[in-house]
Amino acid sequence: MQYQKINNLLGWLVALIATLTYILTADRTTSWWDTGEFIASAYKLEIVHQPGAPLFLMIQNIFSNFAMGNVSNIALWMNIGSAVCSGLTILFLFWTITALASKILVPKGETANSNQSVQIFSAGFVGALAFAFTDSFWYSAVESEVYAMSSLCTAVVFWLILKWEKRADEPDANRWLLVIAFVMGLSIGVHLLNLLTIPALALFIYFRKTEKITWKGVAKYAGIGILVLAFILWGIIQYTLLFASKFELFFVNTLGLGFGTGVLFFALLVIGLLVYGIVYSIRKSKPVLNFALVATCFVLFGYSSFAMIVIRANANPSLNNNHPNDVFSFLGYLSREQYVSEPLFKGPNYNAEVTGVEKTYSYRKDNDKYTKIEGNSKYTYNNETLFPRMYSAKHRGFYQDYLGLQEGENPTFANNLSFFFKYQLGFMYGRYFMWNFAGRQNDIHGHGNAYDGNWLSGIKSIDNQFVGGQYNLSDEMKTSPSRNTYYFLPLLIGIIGLIWHFKKNKKDAIIVSLLFFFTGIAIVLYLNQSPFQPRERDYAYVGSFYTFAIWIGIGVIAITDVLKRRANLRMATYVSAVVCFVAVPTLLLKENWEDHDRSGRMMTKDFASNYLNSCDPNAILFTYGDNDTFPLWYLQEVEGLRPDVKVVNLSYLQSAWYMKQMKLKTNDADALPIAIDDEKVKKGVRDGLFLNDLQIAEYVDIEMLLDIMLSDKRENQVQMRDGSFVNFLPTKKMKLKVNKDSVIRNKVVPEDWEDAIVESMNWEYNKEYVTRAELSMLSILINNDWKRPIYFGFSLPSECFMGLDKYLVAEGFAMKLMPVQSESANANQHLVNTDTLYKNIKENYVWGNYGKLNHVDVDSRFLMSNFVMNRIFGQSMRSLLAKNELQKAKEIALIAYDNLPKRIESPREIYNTMDIVDTLYKTKENQLATNLVERNVQYLRDRMDYVEAVSMDIHTSLDMETIEFTFASLERYKQVLSENNEVALLNKVSALSDTYKNRYFEN
Repeated sequence: MQYQKINNLLGWLVALIATLTYILTADRTTSWWDTGEFIASAYKLEIVHQPGAPLFLMIQNIFSNFAMGNVSNIALWMNIGSAVCSGLTILFLFWTITALASKILVPKGETANSNQSVQIFSAGFVGALAFAFTDSFWYSAVESEVYAMSSLCTAVVFWLILKWEKRADEPDANRWLLVIAFVMGLSIGVHLLNLLTIPALALFIYFRKTEKITWKGVAKYAGIGILVLAFILWGIIQYTLLFASKFELFFVNTLGLGFGTGVLFFALLVIGLLVYGIVYSIRKSKPVLNFALVATCFVLFGYSSFAMIVIRANANPSLNNNHPNDVFSFLGYLSREQYVSEPLFKGPNYNAEVTGVEKTYSYRKDNDKYTKIEGNSKYTYNNETLFPRMYSAKHRGFYQDYLGLQEGENPTFANNLSFFFKYQLGFMYGRYFMWNFAGRQNDIHGHGNAYDGNWLSGIKSIDNQFVGGQYNLSDEMKTSPSRNTYYFLPLLIGIIGLIWHFKKNKKDAIIVSLLFFFTGIAIVLYLNQSPFQPRERDYAYVGSFYTFAIWIGIGVIAITDVLKRRANLRMATYVSAVVCFVAVPTLLLKENWEDHDRSGRMMTKDFASNYLNSCDPNAILFTYGDNDTFPLWYLQEVEGLRPDVKVVNLSYLQSAWYMKQMKLKTNDADALPIAIDDEKVKKGVRDGLFLNDLQIAEYVDIEMLLDIMLSDKRENQVQMRDGSFVNFLPTKKMKLKVNKDSVIRNKVVPEDWEDAIVESMNWEYNKEYVTRAELSMLSILINNDWKRPIYFGFSLPSECFMGLDKYLVAEGFAMKLMPVQSESANANQHLVNTDTLYKNIKENYVWGNYGKLNHVDVDSRFLMSNFVMNRIFGQSMRSLLAKNELQKAKEIALIAYDNLPKRIESPREIYNTMDIVDTLYKTKENQLATNLVERNVQYLRDRMDYVEAVSMDIHTSLDMETIEFTFASLERYKQVLSENNEVALLNKVSALSDTYKNRYFEN
């Protein structure tokens, strides 16, 4: 069989292996973070958060059709869409590795012999499957996110440049470069990461077309590549729209023509200039100009997928983020104007103070023209530096501790450089890189301590030098599915391949190195991320892991080259192939399968279902973050669950576009009763109001406060230093009169609470400012008159409640606003509707196999431990015990017990399950309670031994969180065991508690 046929067949075989692996381990439904939004938006072609991913959404929409109308399978098929894209990525990686390997082993113009073919195919097989089973890539391959498709674009582009290189001397070779340009344009509609391959491609062209390679030439073409990258990133993506907006503004505001005429004229002008330029380049025989113009056209063809954003935005779908229906809002959408950008070349240190404000301006589409409005302000500071890496004021303490800076000490340029190398590059990126090629300690979000999220090899003597405690691991720690150890084998083989690549083909090695730099280190430079990110960001650097996998493949040949000195070539070839296959892809597959297998996970969907089913019909549900919003959108938009509930994201409600959308009906959910004229809160008008406390003694009716804040009269405004007049909030003391008849008629409160209904709700506002979100909430309170139930998600931060905490009644995943007040309740204490909470847990809630899974993802663990176990189960059991309803308390305790995780991850989890133990004892389930106590105490003992060993091994400070929660848990157990006369267990726990108390708290 011919070499090319075998190469093609093996490539498809590798892709099939990877794809089947991803399909078998894919999420069966939605997962956390952005996937709920992406699945919902792809299904109905709606608008996702900035800067959008229209091509991704349209392709995923195609995959949704394979569900054949079964809405419960739509998410699965979109996840399979990512699996297919990831499998195709492995296909092109295989062909890329075999192409590079062939250039090394097979002289130009010759055909590979059998030994060479085996070496080449072994390299492709090992390298491609190694990347297929890496931690970060596998994670993105099984969910409906943009990163799988983005990786495919990167793989296709790099493979295409190799196809061009092989045919570069042919007359029509440039067609391959034009295909690359088209893929580049298409990739913009998925993610911008693929554009970072351009500098490497430019160098590839230089090496292929130049006889004599010089460093000056290398620098020149690398610079050209960077300029092309900048041209696409800013010139095409940003400035095309920017210039279109200038034309639009002139045609509409100056010439008085209709909306869209300026954009249309600009589009025709660009098309005309490109056509003229192409014709001119042909007539004048200017091939470089011709190629540049045609390539630009292909990039624009690909980029045209963004037309979907504007078209669908004008259709006003349910999810219409930023409502980019005109050129200015579309420009703001693409430039991510609602997000704060990190400083790159020059900016403030964390302790800098603002010395000046530079206003920026944008335009808002009004009825007959565009109106100039203030945009995001730019600030000047008194303490700026080049290359600012420590710029975030809220992370001041972390910066100081990390670099040993004293309070009042100004960080220098050298300090910023040190932070970049030590933390951003060394800890953040270096840790992610080592996760994939050395091993991973666990999947707990790491912030720099020795216990969470570090890389780990599995070689105790080495690991002990970095994280300590490796000789004091419990069996549970050793067998944790998220503890993945590769013994440096993928890393070593990759490094061997890198060195050997430079030795055998320096040109290609430099190109691959440049690709590695731009898809890894350059992203670290550009993102300039601050500490304590809300989640791990390894997915952003997958391109560099892809590149390193090329060297793993080449490493197979390098090892063959070494072995053939002691054995015949055929033996060396097969030994190297087998050893490397076992040492890398097989090992990665074995270690990573269990914690990457999402096929049994249902937590995200079930949590979202619990949220919605906590609400009465036609409810208003306030949410705030990604994980309490996007899964709800998925269930409503895709599976059609509880479409009557109006889900309102308070972080979005601060925007004029979202506030306006909330005044429209969504699915079966009625519009919000916001009686505020759009003109009073449109973009640029009342974007934010400040508190000017007039020290009013009495509580003020919120209707009056709202009138004052929306008033255009000078007497209701305050004059600023620049002479402008602005509205303000005059007091924090707020009052809402309560229509008791309406409350009772609409069954807002339980019947036995009707006597506790207050005449007016009085509360202290809890912020120093007012946004459109608070204006909307006040208007809803005024106009709703208790016709529709109002809920707040149970995981919302308290500042979202406007100070209404004492009127929020816990009913499970949502807290219901009720005009009742208990005499024992204080301003920050929620009442509990025991009956409804019990009913929800018993009848309405599902827990996603949580207690049955061998591995639970970190986000589900966080929500279940910190919120569900403590607030929902705990509140229910405490409330039922207080009412002496022991049978019901027992039922809840048994449900909670059945849904405890198989593995404990932290002492905090144990502390949050105290109510389960207490309730089990009080309801005579002594054996279950004792089993739980013994299990938990054993974990605490093992954890404390581990913490002490870590502090001794690497001379780090003790993990005080572990110590405090351990001590608090043991003290609580002592109380519970004493109350229930469990003497033997009490003595054991007391002895352990006394030991730790004497060791850590009394010395």
